[in-house]
Amino acid sequence: MTHPSAPARSTAAAAPSAAERAYRHLKRSILEQVYPGGLLVSEGEIAEATGVSRTPVREALLRLETEGLVKLYPKRGALIRPVSAREITDVIEARRLVERHAAERVWPRRAELKADLGRWLAEMRAAHAAGDVTALMAADRAFHATVVDAAGNEILAELYQRLRDRQLRMGETSVRLSPGWADVALTEHAAQLAALDEDDPGRWLEAVVAHIDNSATVLRTLR
Repeated sequence: MTHPSAPARSTAAAAPSAAERAYRHLKRSILEQVYPGGLLVSEGEIAEATGVSRTPVREALLRLETEGLVKLYPKRGALIRPVSAREITDVIEARRLVERHAAERVWPRRAELKADLGRWLAEMRAAHAAGDVTALMAADRAFHATVVDAAGNEILAELYQRLRDRQLRMGETSVRLSPGWADVALTEHAAQLAALDEDDPGRWLEAVVAHIDNSATVLRTLR
């Protein structure tokens, strides 16, 4: 029996703060290009759209500026940073470095990694069969993130999530919706799993890098 003076325990997760709500709304709007690159938005517009005051909006914008998604101009608002050809090149290069480094680090734990990746590949296949593009994209992203997370470097894992966010804004959605993309991705991910069954770490690294480079080739054609 609970003592009358004991504090009640809530099983519900704490509701996000006003700043967090504004941040999520803004980031989603930028990544989905509801707010396209080059648009200047005011704190007042954002506050009205999210139903919060300007102070949490300002906090959200500061976070997004550190992530490279907006540029703040005092008393004017926030400029949604347009995507440049240089940014595409830089993001692709950084993503390749992170994923290749992670792939090297996880090789000693390949048996455990293969089981985790196998589950994500199964989810990708199921989503593809059901025609659920959103679920397919989420499972694909999780497949890649699983390798990076398994490397055990939290800073690189956080950096990697930002890289994938920025790539999404560059047109990753269009890439993923392009004809034949899903079949190619499924084939290349299956090749990575097969490489984990071999005794040659070079074969595994080759499969990882080939998939990233193939995705990068398609992405570059969008600009």
